[in-house]
Amino acid sequence: MAKKKEITVENKLRALYDLQLIDSRVDTIRSVRGELPLEVQDLEDEVAGLTTRLGKLTDSVDTINEQIKMKKNLMEEAKVLIKKYTEQQKNVRNNREFNSITKETEFQELEIELAEKNIKEFLAKIEHKKEIIDEAKLKLSEREKHLKHKKSELNTILEETKKEEEALLVKSEKCKKDIEERLVLAYGRIRNNVKNGLAVVPIERGAAGGSYFTIPPQIIMEIGSRKKIITDEHSGRILVDEELANEQRTKMEKVFSKI
Repeated sequence: MAKKKEITVENKLRALYDLQLIDSRVDTIRSVRGELPLEVQDLEDEVAGLTTRLGKLTDSVDTINEQIKMKKNLMEEAKVLIKKYTEQQKNVRNNREFNSITKETEFQELEIELAEKNIKEFLAKIEHKKEIIDEAKLKLSEREKHLKHKKSELNTILEETKKEEEALLVKSEKCKKDIEERLVLAYGRIRNNVKNGLAVVPIERGAAGGSYFTIPPQIIMEIGSRKKIITDEHSGRILVDEELANEQRTKMEKVFSKI
Protein backbone atom coordinates (compact mmCIF):
# COMPACT_ATOMS: atom_id res chain seq x y z
CA MET A 1 0.00 0.00 0.00
CA ALA A 2 1.42 3.39 -1.00
CA LYS A 3 2.35 5.71 1.83
CA LYS A 4 0.24 8.85 2.04
CA LYS A 5 2.21 11.86 0.80
CA GLU A 6 3.53 14.02 3.63
CA ILE A 7 1.85 17.42 3.80
CA THR A 8 2.89 20.56 5.65
CA VAL A 9 1.39 21.63 8.98
CA GLU A 10 -0.09 24.66 7.24
CA ASN A 11 -1.91 22.43 4.76
CA LYS A 12 -3.13 20.27 7.64
CA LEU A 13 -4.50 23.36 9.36
CA ARG A 14 -6.18 24.52 6.16
CA ALA A 15 -7.72 21.07 5.64
CA LEU A 16 -8.91 20.96 9.26
CA TYR A 17 -10.50 24.39 8.99
CA ASP A 18 -12.13 23.45 5.68
CA LEU A 19 -13.57 20.39 7.41
CA GLN A 20 -14.81 22.59 10.24
CA LEU A 21 -16.51 25.00 7.81
CA ILE A 22 -18.21 22.11 6.01
CA ASP A 23 -19.40 20.46 9.23
CA SER A 24 -20.55 23.79 10.66
CA ARG A 25 -22.65 24.38 7.57
CA VAL A 26 -24.23 20.93 8.03
CA ASP A 27 -24.84 21.83 11.70
CA THR A 28 -26.61 25.03 10.64
CA ILE A 29 -28.84 23.16 8.18
CA ARG A 30 -29.75 20.59 10.83
CA SER A 31 -30.30 23.29 13.44
CA VAL A 32 -32.82 25.13 11.26
CA ARG A 33 -34.55 21.89 10.36
CA GLY A 34 -34.25 20.61 13.92
CA GLU A 35 -36.34 23.44 15.37
CA LEU A 36 -39.15 23.21 12.83
CA PRO A 37 -40.13 19.59 13.47
CA LEU A 38 -40.43 20.45 17.17
CA GLU A 39 -42.65 23.42 16.31
CA VAL A 40 -44.75 21.22 14.04
CA GLN A 41 -45.01 18.56 16.77
CA ASP A 42 -46.05 21.16 19.36
CA LEU A 43 -48.69 22.53 16.99
CA GLU A 44 -49.97 19.03 16.21
CA ASP A 45 -50.26 18.34 19.95
CA GLU A 46 -52.06 21.64 20.48
CA VAL A 47 -54.48 20.97 17.61
CA ALA A 48 -55.14 17.47 18.98
CA GLY A 49 -55.73 18.93 22.46
CA LEU A 50 -58.14 21.57 21.15
CA THR A 51 -59.98 18.97 19.08
CA THR A 52 -60.36 16.74 22.14
CA ARG A 53 -61.53 19.70 24.22
CA LEU A 54 -64.08 20.67 21.57
CA GLY A 55 -65.36 17.11 21.53
CA LYS A 56 -65.77 17.10 25.31
CA LEU A 57 -67.51 20.49 25.27
CA THR A 58 -69.90 19.32 22.54
CA ASP A 59 -70.59 16.13 24.48
CA SER A 60 -71.31 18.15 27.65
CA VAL A 61 -73.79 20.33 25.72
CA ASP A 62 -75.48 17.17 24.43
CA THR A 63 -75.65 15.87 28.02
CA ILE A 64 -77.25 19.10 29.23
CA ASN A 65 -79.77 18.97 26.38
CA GLU A 66 -80.65 15.44 27.49
CA GLN A 67 -81.12 16.73 31.04
CA ILE A 68 -83.41 19.50 29.72
CA LYS A 69 -85.38 16.89 27.82
CA MET A 70 -85.74 14.82 31.00
CA LYS A 71 -86.93 17.87 32.96
CA LYS A 72 -89.48 18.70 30.26
CA ASN A 73 -90.76 15.11 30.38
CA LEU A 74 -90.98 15.37 34.16
CA MET A 75 -93.02 18.59 33.78
CA GLU A 76 -95.40 16.90 31.35
CA GLU A 77 -95.81 13.99 33.75
CA ALA A 78 -96.45 16.41 36.61
CA LYS A 79 -99.09 18.27 34.57
CA VAL A 80 -100.85 14.97 33.81
CA LEU A 81 -100.84 14.11 37.52
CA ILE A 82 -102.16 17.57 38.48
CA LYS A 83 -104.99 17.15 35.99
CA LYS A 84 -105.69 13.72 37.47
CA TYR A 85 -105.66 15.05 41.04
CA THR A 86 -107.93 17.93 40.08
CA GLU A 87 -110.48 15.42 38.79
CA GLN A 88 -110.10 13.29 41.92
CA GLN A 89 -110.80 16.28 44.19
CA LYS A 90 -114.29 16.52 42.70
CA ASN A 91 -115.13 13.09 44.13
CA VAL A 92 -113.49 13.21 47.57
CA ARG A 93 -115.48 11.82 50.49
CA ASN A 94 -113.82 13.68 53.33
CA ASN A 95 -111.32 16.35 54.26
CA ARG A 96 -108.51 13.84 54.75
CA GLU A 97 -108.74 12.72 51.13
CA PHE A 98 -109.04 16.33 49.97
CA ASN A 99 -105.94 17.39 51.91
CA SER A 100 -103.98 14.38 50.68
CA ILE A 101 -104.81 15.16 47.03
CA THR A 102 -104.05 18.86 47.61
CA LYS A 103 -100.59 17.97 48.97
CA GLU A 104 -99.90 15.73 45.95
CA THR A 105 -101.01 18.54 43.62
CA GLU A 106 -98.79 21.08 45.40
CA PHE A 107 -95.86 18.65 45.26
CA GLN A 108 -96.26 18.28 41.48
CA GLU A 109 -96.51 22.07 41.08
CA LEU A 110 -93.25 22.40 43.02
CA GLU A 111 -91.71 19.76 40.77
CA ILE A 112 -92.73 21.85 37.75
CA GLU A 113 -91.27 25.05 39.29
CA LEU A 114 -88.02 23.26 40.15
CA ALA A 115 -87.80 21.76 36.65
CA GLU A 116 -88.38 25.20 35.09
CA LYS A 117 -85.61 26.62 37.30
CA ASN A 118 -83.28 23.76 36.34
CA ILE A 119 -84.03 24.26 32.65
CA LYS A 120 -83.16 27.98 32.92
CA GLU A 121 -79.89 27.06 34.64
CA PHE A 122 -79.15 24.42 32.00
CA LEU A 123 -79.84 26.89 29.18
CA ALA A 124 -77.49 29.42 30.81
CA LYS A 125 -74.80 26.72 31.02
CA ILE A 126 -75.33 25.88 27.35
CA GLU A 127 -74.94 29.56 26.36
CA HIS A 128 -71.73 29.79 28.39
CA LYS A 129 -70.37 26.59 26.88
CA LYS A 130 -71.29 27.76 23.37
CA GLU A 131 -69.18 30.89 23.93
CA ILE A 132 -66.26 28.69 25.02
CA ILE A 133 -66.86 26.40 22.02
CA ASP A 134 -66.83 29.37 19.62
CA GLU A 135 -63.55 30.60 21.15
CA ALA A 136 -62.06 27.10 20.96
CA LYS A 137 -63.18 26.70 17.33
CA LEU A 138 -61.58 30.04 16.43
CA LYS A 139 -58.33 29.10 18.19
CA LEU A 140 -58.38 25.65 16.57
CA SER A 141 -58.86 27.21 13.14
CA GLU A 142 -55.91 29.57 13.74
CA ARG A 143 -53.69 26.75 15.02
CA GLU A 144 -54.62 24.52 12.07
CA LYS A 145 -53.71 27.30 9.64
CA HIS A 146 -50.42 27.89 11.47
CA LEU A 147 -49.72 24.14 11.48
CA LYS A 148 -50.38 23.93 7.75
CA HIS A 149 -47.98 26.84 7.17
CA LYS A 150 -45.27 25.31 9.37
CA LYS A 151 -45.61 21.91 7.71
CA SER A 152 -45.28 23.57 4.31
CA GLU A 153 -42.24 25.50 5.56
CA LEU A 154 -40.66 22.30 6.92
CA ASN A 155 -41.29 20.39 3.70
CA THR A 156 -39.78 23.23 1.67
CA ILE A 157 -36.67 23.32 3.87
CA LEU A 158 -36.35 19.55 3.69
CA GLU A 159 -36.54 19.66 -0.09
CA GLU A 160 -34.13 22.59 -0.35
CA THR A 161 -31.54 21.33 2.15
CA LYS A 162 -31.57 17.59 1.51
CA LYS A 163 -29.44 17.86 -1.63
CA GLU A 164 -27.06 20.38 -0.05
CA GLU A 165 -26.68 18.36 3.16
CA GLU A 166 -25.93 15.16 1.23
CA ALA A 167 -23.35 16.97 -0.91
CA LEU A 168 -21.72 18.50 2.17
CA LEU A 169 -21.52 15.16 3.93
CA VAL A 170 -19.75 13.71 0.89
CA LYS A 171 -17.30 16.65 0.95
CA SER A 172 -16.78 16.18 4.68
CA GLU A 173 -15.82 12.53 4.21
CA LYS A 174 -13.58 13.41 1.28
CA CYS A 175 -11.90 16.13 3.31
CA LYS A 176 -11.22 13.68 6.16
CA LYS A 177 -9.39 11.37 3.76
CA ASP A 178 -6.89 14.17 3.09
CA ILE A 179 -6.14 14.51 6.82
CA GLU A 180 -4.17 11.98 8.83
CA GLU A 181 -6.34 9.71 10.97
CA ARG A 182 -5.05 10.86 14.37
CA LEU A 183 -6.04 14.46 13.56
CA VAL A 184 -9.47 13.40 12.31
CA LEU A 185 -10.03 11.48 15.54
CA ALA A 186 -8.83 14.43 17.63
CA TYR A 187 -11.06 16.78 15.63
CA GLY A 188 -14.08 14.52 16.18
CA ARG A 189 -13.37 14.21 19.90
CA ILE A 190 -13.07 17.99 20.33
CA ARG A 191 -16.23 18.60 18.29
CA ASN A 192 -18.19 16.33 20.58
CA ASN A 193 -16.90 18.03 23.71
CA VAL A 194 -17.26 21.73 22.85
CA LYS A 195 -20.12 24.13 22.36
CA ASN A 196 -21.59 24.43 18.85
CA GLY A 197 -19.32 21.66 17.55
CA LEU A 198 -16.50 24.15 16.89
CA ALA A 199 -13.28 22.14 17.07
CA VAL A 200 -11.15 24.49 14.93
CA VAL A 201 -11.41 28.21 15.60
CA PRO A 202 -9.49 31.31 14.50
CA ILE A 203 -7.85 33.88 16.75
CA GLU A 204 -10.17 36.88 17.16
CA ARG A 205 -9.09 40.01 19.05
CA GLY A 206 -6.34 38.15 20.86
CA ALA A 207 -8.50 35.24 22.00
CA ALA A 208 -9.75 31.93 20.62
CA GLY A 209 -12.98 32.34 18.66
CA GLY A 210 -15.93 32.27 21.06
CA SER A 211 -13.65 32.52 24.10
CA TYR A 212 -12.91 35.37 26.51
CA PHE A 213 -9.51 34.03 27.54
CA THR A 214 -6.67 36.12 26.09
CA ILE A 215 -3.89 34.20 24.36
CA PRO A 216 -0.30 35.39 25.01
CA PRO A 217 1.27 37.28 22.07
CA GLN A 218 4.05 34.69 21.77
CA ILE A 219 1.51 31.88 21.29
CA ILE A 220 -0.38 33.99 18.73
CA MET A 221 2.90 34.39 16.81
CA GLU A 222 3.46 30.63 16.89
CA ILE A 223 -0.07 30.04 15.60
CA GLY A 224 0.58 32.57 12.81
CA SER A 225 3.78 30.78 11.80
CA ARG A 226 1.75 27.63 11.02
CA LYS A 227 4.66 25.40 11.99
CA LYS A 228 2.78 23.23 14.48
CA ILE A 229 -0.75 22.48 15.56
CA ILE A 230 -1.62 24.40 18.71
CA THR A 231 -4.70 23.93 20.88
CA ASP A 232 -6.41 26.34 23.27
CA GLU A 233 -5.44 25.41 26.85
CA HIS A 234 -8.94 26.32 28.13
CA SER A 235 -11.24 24.65 25.58
CA GLY A 236 -8.93 22.21 23.79
CA ARG A 237 -9.90 23.63 20.39
CA ILE A 238 -7.39 23.65 17.54
CA LEU A 239 -6.33 27.22 16.79
CA VAL A 240 -5.67 28.87 13.41
CA ASP A 241 -4.64 32.43 12.63
CA GLU A 242 -7.23 34.90 11.40
CA GLU A 243 -5.64 35.36 7.97
CA LEU A 244 -5.72 31.64 7.22
CA ALA A 245 -9.33 31.44 8.46
CA ASN A 246 -10.42 34.29 6.19
CA GLU A 247 -8.70 32.71 3.18
CA GLN A 248 -10.36 29.35 3.78
CA ARG A 249 -13.77 30.93 4.42
CA THR A 250 -13.57 32.78 1.11
CA LYS A 251 -12.56 29.59 -0.68
CA MET A 252 -15.26 27.47 0.92
CA GLU A 253 -18.00 30.04 0.30
CA LYS A 254 -17.27 29.66 -3.42
CA VAL A 255 -17.51 25.89 -3.03
CA PHE A 256 -20.79 26.14 -1.08
CA SER A 257 -22.31 28.47 -3.69
CA LYS A 258 -21.90 25.78 -6.33
CA ILE A 259 -23.75 23.10 -4.36
